[in-house]
Amino acid sequence: MNRFRLLLHTVPLVMVATMAPASPAEAETTVRTGGIDGVPYRVEVPSHWNGTLLLWSHGAYSLEAPAPSDIELTNHPATRQWLLDHGYALAASKFRSPRGWGAVESGLKDQIDLLDWFTANIGKPKRTISAGASAGGLTAVLLAERNPGRFAGVASLCGVVGGTTGHFNSALDANFAVKTLLAPSLDVVNIKDPQTNTANARRALGAALASPTGRARLALAAALADIPARYTARAPAPDTVASQVEQQTYYAAYDRGAFWGLNRTDIEQRAGGNPSWNTGVNYRKLLARSTQKALVARAYSDAGLSLHKDLARLNAAPRIRANAQAVRYLNRYGTPTGRTTAPVITLHSTGDGSVPTDNQRRYATKMHRADLKQLYVDRGYHCTFTASEEMVTLQTLLTRMKTNHWPTTNPTPLNKAAAELAPETQTVFDTDPEPGLHPTAPSFTHHTPGPYLRP
Repeated sequence: MNRFRLLLHTVPLVMVATMAPASPAEAETTVRTGGIDGVPYRVEVPSHWNGTLLLWSHGAYSLEAPAPSDIELTNHPATRQWLLDHGYALAASKFRSPRGWGAVESGLKDQIDLLDWFTANIGKPKRTISAGASAGGLTAVLLAERNPGRFAGVASLCGVVGGTTGHFNSALDANFAVKTLLAPSLDVVNIKDPQTNTANARRALGAALASPTGRARLALAAALADIPARYTARAPAPDTVASQVEQQTYYAAYDRGAFWGLNRTDIEQRAGGNPSWNTGVNYRKLLARSTQKALVARAYSDAGLSLHKDLARLNAAPRIRANAQAVRYLNRYGTPTGRTTAPVITLHSTGDGSVPTDNQRRYATKMHRADLKQLYVDRGYHCTFTASEEMVTLQTLLTRMKTNHWPTTNPTPLNKAAAELAPETQTVFDTDPEPGLHPTAPSFTHHTPGPYLRP
């Protein structure tokens, strides 16, 4: 497999609705599609609707490719059918700006417009769940925080719920290390030519992998953003330094690597400046808190390179200051307060290098633990869940909503419940051997995230 391939993820409202034909398998489901003030939506209501609506927020689609034409209603196709079969209605907006960080900003308005439309045209739900994945998992949390009383529960899958200010700062730290130690010509903020800068960064990262010295410095850069050494979903992390650093570098080149170009310029344009900074950061202390520091030590030992000197270079390098207005923007459109009246459940992969699990830990410090359950599956990559795991997660939240008590979230009964679901729900997206859905077993696990490196 070629690892370095780009992987693909105050005017009056004007409302238009059409009835879409249902397939034979969906004959008992009413499908409504249309636009609210020009923003496309899709609503599906089973004939035996139980009164609960799941409002789905999609993630931020790539700026390097067109947004999908379909409107997602769940993270996994089998999850959608399971919800419909059990009487749940589904609704989702395409968002006015579905790509880049515009998905969060526009989603906060477009989703409420759709909920209002649903109430007026379908009926007022007895309960509404705010759910989403990745950046949509963040949107789901923000919707519940900013519209108290409208949501009875929140399900955030692989969400950036610990806040995006620190998330962007961590990306800056990793890229700052690459620029300082490996490729001085790269831009890390105020990027003049995003496409060229991205291509140059990927070339520099690929070249660095070819030598022990380059791999050591890549390991250091990845550790400063707490990027785990596990890129594929099902396989465990490799055991050699070279292979572990290689897997970290896939994130740096592609998933988190989007910060080398269009993702960085997109957020800066929306925010009115650069929202990230490393003024006052001591990289020696930052590394000491990283869960990846042992790999860095091994890589530097193998290379016969001085980690002390490279950390000194980083600490002596000219720093980057943030624009105060841009920081306020990112706090507004990317930082939950934790003040959610509805119960929240999150689901995350332990080896997620796009949104490391320390982001989840940060959210837990803000949220009253009686109202929060955080579940983990033992996998690499981003948003790598089976439909069965998503269903069990939603069932856990629904039990909390109905009884006011959380059921057990011990991994053993969760895995047993997931394993009892249909075979078609037991697949997960993986990049190996080729990108696509691959069979796998439920993998709920105990996990303790590392410390949040950069608020």
